[in-house]
Amino acid sequence: MRASAPAGGLRGRVTVPGDKSVSHRALMFGALAVGTTEIAGLLEGEDVLRTAAAMRALGATVERLGEGRWRVAGRGVGGLVEPADVLDMGNSGTAARLICGLLAGHPVFAVLTGDASLRGRPMRRVTDPLSACGARFTGRAGGRLPLAVEGAADPMPLDYRLPVPSAQVKSAVLLAGLCARGTTRVEEAEATRDHTENMLRHFGATVRVEAEGSRRVIHLDGQPELRAAPVSVPADPSSAAFPIVAALLVPGSEVTVREVGLNPLRTGLFDTLREMGADLAVSNARTEGGEPVGDLTARFSALRGVDVPASRAPSMIDEYPILAVAAAFARGTTRLRGLAELRVKESDRLAATVALLAANGVAATVEGDDLILSRDGGPAPGGGLVETHMDHRIAMSALVMGLAAARPVTVDDTAFIDTSFPGFVAMMNGMAGGSAIAAAEVPA
Repeated sequence: MRASAPAGGLRGRVTVPGDKSVSHRALMFGALAVGTTEIAGLLEGEDVLRTAAAMRALGATVERLGEGRWRVAGRGVGGLVEPADVLDMGNSGTAARLICGLLAGHPVFAVLTGDASLRGRPMRRVTDPLSACGARFTGRAGGRLPLAVEGAADPMPLDYRLPVPSAQVKSAVLLAGLCARGTTRVEEAEATRDHTENMLRHFGATVRVEAEGSRRVIHLDGQPELRAAPVSVPADPSSAAFPIVAALLVPGSEVTVREVGLNPLRTGLFDTLREMGADLAVSNARTEGGEPVGDLTARFSALRGVDVPASRAPSMIDEYPILAVAAAFARGTTRLRGLAELRVKESDRLAATVALLAANGVAATVEGDDLILSRDGGPAPGGGLVETHMDHRIAMSALVMGLAAARPVTVDDTAFIDTSFPGFVAMMNGMAGGSAIAAAEVPA
């Protein structure tokens, strides 16, 4: 597909899909709870639908009631059953890693696989700590999928210090700890997304979070009886990033994204954009299901380069490609620090981001784990063909660039955008008042 500058600014009040992290967890905790959980606003992208199918395979009753409305009848902690077939996680690393934690605490055998991209991603960062609870994992070199899992008959509580910030690893350890006798303890040097801790409390588990020096320590009491609880899924801030940045870059734009999740451990991008001079305003702020929510309005802004500290990475790890696109239109030097985690995403997302910029006339350099680019504040040249490597965030970031660049930007494949953002192209074209993003011939 090809994205071109619209005739005027982007306009509208839009709703982006439900938060993917919360959607995965709502289905999983619903499956572990006693009773029936009603979910509203569930993201119905391919990644989350894979989690729904996996919960059915593990014995929960999972029903779709209408658009974004789902019902899960759970089996209780320790009650999941052995699946009759392989669990295919598609492109979802979150689903694969968290389900490893679920399976580790249940005495079942299962095999996990995924698409070509997911089968190339490392899993040992999860399987190594989970093995200490008594589970066994057998996979390809580096612990890659397909992965056979033998859950522990009597799982041990874990005491684990995260070597690098990772909400997925933290969550997998806590999910395994649900089935263990005693208290599971997880220590992190930097706070990562806390949706798992929030949802554990929402479903009735006892979770304590304490500061020990500069570190954050989570304590979970094992073998609770989780009780079904309604979940209202906020709009995904990682998805909201695309229309927000597009509005900041396209002259004459004003866009409001409704009901965005504003968990402070997820809003690093919005904080950074404000530091860059972005006109961003929050209205209708409130709390739903333990998560802060609000409407976020973005207006066209002249951006400036900033130095983004590595400590902010956990709160915006998925937003670096679209932030790099914003930086390509800023005046001055932008340095994005501490991006090692990007090398093991759906693609080598750091390399893919550099290639996206280079293909469209924006020079960027990598020093260690930092990405650096210097610009004059004018539009990016554009005109390039971006290889997405089956990475939906690279594809969407490139299309946003095309809406503001001097020349159109083409991406080689967009089929997998629906894994996380169903209706992305239609929404962006609605804001543009036409077909700013359209099918295009891609050179062989």
